[in-house]
Amino acid sequence: MTRTKAFYGKGLPNVNLESLTGLLIAVEGADGSGRSTHINLLRDWLERRGYPTANVGLKRSSLVSRELEEAMQGNILGTRTLSLFYATDFADQLENRILPALRAGFIVLADRYIYTLMARAIVRGMEPDWIQEVYSIALIPDAVFYIAVSPEILLERNLRKHAVLDYWESGMDMDRSQNMYGSFIQYQKKIQKQFKQMQKVYGFQTVNGNRPPRGIQKELQAKIESILANGKMFPVTEKTIQVQPSDHIFDLKNG
Repeated sequence: MTRTKAFYGKGLPNVNLESLTGLLIAVEGADGSGRSTHINLLRDWLERRGYPTANVGLKRSSLVSRELEEAMQGNILGTRTLSLFYATDFADQLENRILPALRAGFIVLADRYIYTLMARAIVRGMEPDWIQEVYSIALIPDAVFYIAVSPEILLERNLRKHAVLDYWESGMDMDRSQNMYGSFIQYQKKIQKQFKQMQKVYGFQTVNGNRPPRGIQKELQAKIESILANGKMFPVTEKTIQVQPSDHIFDLKNG
């Protein structure tokens, strides 16, 4: 591996970090950045080469994902409640999906990680110290790629794909503006500003997402290829490994 695994803070109890022989790779980016598409392409590329993979993402916990989705439909959740809901979703996946997969030597591809959740909370007025403590349980990824796309292009892509804009991704809970398009642009600018500040602390690798998908995917594959080579992680000949359930300090400045 490229380095010893570590948690951002206190982490989860009774975890032997030396047993986590897999790789954790997070891909961040707004809706419309192509993030999920690139995750799927990376998974197929890695598995064709013999690397077993596992996928995680927001609202995928078997514990609370359905309840979280239902609660968000009403558009009435407070920021702190929503943050804790997402944190529960993340903690359950960390314990029962991410860590077991890493122990089995899988490459875990995270379709967003804690950084999006932190940025969302901070731009909505949550105290950075508080949200840092909430996610002090998180494992530090081996690599984080942030696909940066201009708000105007994000707006165009989301309208082309869905015909409407998402309430939460437009920041409509923050100012209740009647102009959802303007709210979307302003909200995405705030999120991107927060990511730029977080990048100074966490060392994200920023990828220009305003380009055609093929160029983005080639860049991501090249970066991951370098990680695999430096870490001396080799493909396996049998991709049917069974993953069993599981028995450093934040320094984020307020934006």
